[in-house]
Amino acid sequence: QVQLVESGGGLVQAGGSLRLSCAASGSTFSSSYSMGWFRQAPGKEREFVGMTWSGGSTYYADSVKGRFTISRDNAKNTVYLQMNSLKPEDTAVYYCAADRVFGSRRSSDYGYWGQGTQVTVSS
Repeated sequence: QVQLVESGGGLVQAGGSLRLSCAASGSTFSSSYSMGWFRQAPGKEREFVGMTWSGGSTYYADSVKGRFTISRDNAKNTVYLQMNSLKPEDTAVYYCAADRVFGSRRSSDYGYWGQGTQVTVSS
């Protein structure tokens, strides 16, 4: 089993920054797990934001490329989502997810999810 806990959400003005954290735990979790970030705005489907897999490679959705950065601290079993130049359309609940997948942007490929953290960007 794997448990994921997100933190770091909040209210920020447009153009501002936030850093989300996702702490992983559990007997089966290891650095070989891929970690993904997804978000869901009210009335919309959950969408892919970005991911990182073992070795540190990252992949981002076009909508956040150049503004968001994913990093990973394997010693702490924690993944970070640094969000810069935030826009009102970034407002959503952000979720981290984990599983032994390679390069997947499909939420259905991830079996472990955190509870989500709210990010609100005011204009």
